[in-house]
Amino acid sequence: MKNSMKLFLVLTLIFSGQLMASKLTAPKDAGIIGEQSNGYIGFVKKASKDIKELVKTVNKKRKDRYKAIAKEQKLSLSDVEKIGGKKAIEKTKSGHYIKPTGKGWIKKE
Repeated sequence: MKNSMKLFLVLTLIFSGQLMASKLTAPKDAGIIGEQSNGYIGFVKKASKDIKELVKTVNKKRKDRYKAIAKEQKLSLSDVEKIGGKKAIEKTKSGHYIKPTGKGWIKKE
């Protein structure tokens, strides 16, 4: 239980980075990208080169952080990615796209 609380706190901090979040806002508002249950951003529809690079950068940073958290908390990378995905989907604003486990892209209500 104690480790879970730490992990949730750390993941909350990961997704609170305003600079990166602000860069993602326009493509999310346009329905081009969305949050996935695997903890990473995915493409809802065709994206420009700039948006593809942004997503690649953000996903790499997330993976690096997930790996560090997994090592620190003695959890599998997969477990940390799932928790990250759950938190990201929870934080996704209404009207943006999400991709829950086993489902296609849907607009969050």
